[in-house]
Amino acid sequence: MTTPNILLTRIDNRLIHGQVGVTWVNHLGANLVLVANDKAAQDKVQQSLMDMVLPDVIQARYFSLQKTIDVIHKASPRQKIFLVVKDVHDALTLKEGGVPIDHINVGNMHYEEGKKQISATVSVDEKDIKAFKRLDELGVTLDIRGVPNEKGQNIMELI
Repeated sequence: MTTPNILLTRIDNRLIHGQVGVTWVNHLGANLVLVANDKAAQDKVQQSLMDMVLPDVIQARYFSLQKTIDVIHKASPRQKIFLVVKDVHDALTLKEGGVPIDHINVGNMHYEEGKKQISATVSVDEKDIKAFKRLDELGVTLDIRGVPNEKGQNIMELI
């Protein structure tokens, strides 16, 4: 089994949108955006909207969490993967399922009832904090950044 070439994993409740599509892909030099999300994997309309923001040279895949866990180790070393998940719980499921995630960019977790805002773009509740702490225990670096040239902030210092 080869280790997949995952350049970065990003948590963003919007998944792929203009900023991610262009800025992060270019910054990372990725040629494959892998969206690991059970709902998006089933939603062709959402997929085509996400495809539209990506440059033509970039491939996109929309896999369920389980399929990602099952196939990620079959990725070709030529695939420079930018892995995008919707929330910290999906990221933790992948990590505990054996996906080699060692660095997570926490991009966007929107505010909703019962969550506290810890940065301009990130709000968390107790369950989120527990999941971040577990990822931290598993040795994952957790970095809050909207765009690549921002100075990152370790989420563990904010929760």
